Amino acid sequence: MNLKKYLLFGGVVLGLGMTSCVGDLDLEPNDPNLVNTSDPNFKANALAICYSGIACSGISGPGSSYVGGLDAGTSAYLRTIFTLGEFCSDELVWIWPNDEAGSIGDIVACNWSSNNSIVYGAYYRLLGHIAICNQFLANTADDTDAETLEMRAQARTLRAYSYYNMIDLYGQSSFITEEAEVGEQPRQATRKEVFDFIETELKEIVDQKLISDNPVYGRVGLDGAEALLARLYLNAEVFSGTPRWADCQTRCENIIRRHQGGGFVAKDGTATGLAKEYLYLFCEENNRYMPGGANKAENEILFGIAFDQDMTQSYGGPTFIVAGTITNTPVIPRQNYGCSGEWSCIKGIQQMAERFYGLSNDKRDDLWVRGNYPESDEDYSDAFQGFTGAWGTTGGNVIIKFTGNTIAKDASKIDYNKPLTLFDGQYDADGVWQPNYDATAFMTTDQPIIRLADIYLMYTECYINGNVGDRAKALNYINYVRERAGSPDFNSAELTRKNLMDERSRELYLESVRRTDLIRNGYFVGPQQTVWQVKGNINNMEGTRIEDKYALYPIPDAVLNSQPEFKQNPGY
Repeated sequence: MNLKKYLLFGGVVLGLGMTSCVGDLDLEPNDPNLVNTSDPNFKANALAICYSGIACSGISGPGSSYVGGLDAGTSAYLRTIFTLGEFCSDELVWIWPNDEAGSIGDIVACNWSSNNSIVYGAYYRLLGHIAICNQFLANTADDTDAETLEMRAQARTLRAYSYYNMIDLYGQSSFITEEAEVGEQPRQATRKEVFDFIETELKEIVDQKLISDNPVYGRVGLDGAEALLARLYLNAEVFSGTPRWADCQTRCENIIRRHQGGGFVAKDGTATGLAKEYLYLFCEENNRYMPGGANKAENEILFGIAFDQDMTQSYGGPTFIVAGTITNTPVIPRQNYGCSGEWSCIKGIQQMAERFYGLSNDKRDDLWVRGNYPESDEDYSDAFQGFTGAWGTTGGNVIIKFTGNTIAKDASKIDYNKPLTLFDGQYDADGVWQPNYDATAFMTTDQPIIRLADIYLMYTECYINGNVGDRAKALNYINYVRERAGSPDFNSAELTRKNLMDERSRELYLESVRRTDLIRNGYFVGPQQTVWQVKGNINNMEGTRIEDKYALYPIPDAVLNSQPEFKQNPGY
């Protein structure tokens, strides 16, 4: 085994296990067992850190972090991806705009700068995770046994996910692989160069079946790797300059073919492979729908990150989403959502609410709280009213999708063929509702990264935007998603880009894809951009247009200061 104890990464020394001091950008290994090849658990431990680098901020509890200079929770991997992907879009706002010295407010308003702390934290979080994966790959480079090759394919897929996020958010990227010599500095690679690298990696992993098609729970497998490749192709025109709609469709078909035959049965008799109940995918039992989960017929979560309230604690991931959306006010008591934290900082805006108008039977907003409750001084009207900082008084729907709810306290009584009711419990003798589950500080709910429903919608988008594939199939696929939700089928004339984009939002809200969807379809910036609440100006409830430069986040000043040869994105 060729052991490299650490890799230099852009002036940052990163190891498998590290402490941080971003003041001088110096990170050093702090656990020799993680690079001790004589430890029989070395490989398993090292690969586990490739996963925990996405789930957790650090290795010493939820308050620790690989990245300093920013709150450990704020800089959690999935939380930064959510913050940069959702709060600039037409779905959500964060109601306390002065958090992180105004950095979050600037993201909400789409007027951030190159010294924005969230932009900085996300960039270094991604680099740190890439370095962790590089570390594992460097230390296993000489191993050719089947088990290690499978583990290496997983690490390569996880690294590809981080490089995907890098080019999605920042365009160009710091770039280095496990083949670098110790001390070698990364170079700045173009978006197209990194796109090509990701494509080559994932094609080899998928087409040569280097990764399991039946992974153990919590690990990424063939479905996850091919779904990530499909998502890469979906955005190919933005990322590389050349559309790849047919390639995206091919990958979608491969995945759909592997999953059809179980799960939700559509009106045309197709067993779609989708989970029968939408909200089950976002509650505490959603591990059943993960790769390696117990419900094989409905393994809709193709790529997901596992969380556990005892073993995988993080202020990112579902804990952040659940605590951020609930308020612990009389109308929304935290116990009803299985979460003892209530941050009351995430609200929906008018445009998000409007997408569900006329769809009274659609299950996907069943957990939302809407309306004005004067007796409780709580206003959850559809239109966001302003940044008062007060709990429950600013307007905007409470958009709850992820919960810490169990479907039933007694697992033997769970009927997965029935819809998820909001509360599992009963009224006591005094008429007070008593939930039948615990409210915990950290969620055991897993976080989906890519789901089968997204794959069905990708195929349809390839037809609409790329004019490839079969029209009837494209219509069937989007209608499978709508039927499962309880919405009426689209007809052929309704197969339009606008309808598709609205459907993607209804299906995938809070799943960190909205910004990318808007950019790909020309609705975020440019002549066809739409305008929504607070866009362009945080104090303008109607919104204004924003500049084209905001289609990319800037390369952080700290990166440019560390490596002056790196170039900034246009406009910053």
